[in-house]
Amino acid sequence: MRRLIPAYIGIGSNVGGPRQQVEAAFEHLARLPRTMLVARSRLYATRPFGPVEQDDFVNAVAGVLTELSAPELLVELRAIETARGRVRTVRWGPRVIDLDLLVHGRTRLESAELTLPHPGIVERNFVLYPLADIAPDLDIPGQGRVAALASRLSGDGIRVLACAGSA
Repeated sequence: MRRLIPAYIGIGSNVGGPRQQVEAAFEHLARLPRTMLVARSRLYATRPFGPVEQDDFVNAVAGVLTELSAPELLVELRAIETARGRVRTVRWGPRVIDLDLLVHGRTRLESAELTLPHPGIVERNFVLYPLADIAPDLDIPGQGRVAALASRLSGDGIRVLACAGSA
C-alpha cells in the first residue's frame, strides 16, 4: 500500500506573463510522478518581498498528495522551474516562476538545500493567504494553524485576482 503525504507548494511569478506562468505551474504540478494535485488556491496580486525593485507578483498555493520524499519533490520542483525558464541570479529578484516547498507532511528538516517548514512562512501574507484558501486547518509543524497565522498578518499589498478553481 502506498503512503500519500500531503504537501503544499507556493507558486509565484512576476515575469513573462505572471498569471499564465502560475497556471502553467499548476499544469506541471498535476503531471508530477507519484503525485496528485488536489487543491489550488485563488490567484493573488502581491507586492514583491525583499529589497529588489521589481514588478508585482502573482502568487498561489497548490496542495498535493505525494509518495515523493521532500528532497525528491524539491528536485521535481526545480526541474519545473528550469523547464519554465527560471535562472537563479539575484536573491528575491524578478523570476519567471518560483516554486517553494512550504510543508511536506509533518517533516521538519534543515539542510543546505531545503528547510521545512519553509522559513519565513509565518511572516508572509502572500504565502499564508493562499494557503488558507485550501488548508485553513493545516497545522504547520512548530508554527501553528494556517488560519490563525494568516489572521495575524495584514492584508496590505495583497489582493485576490481570480479563483483558480479546484484541481
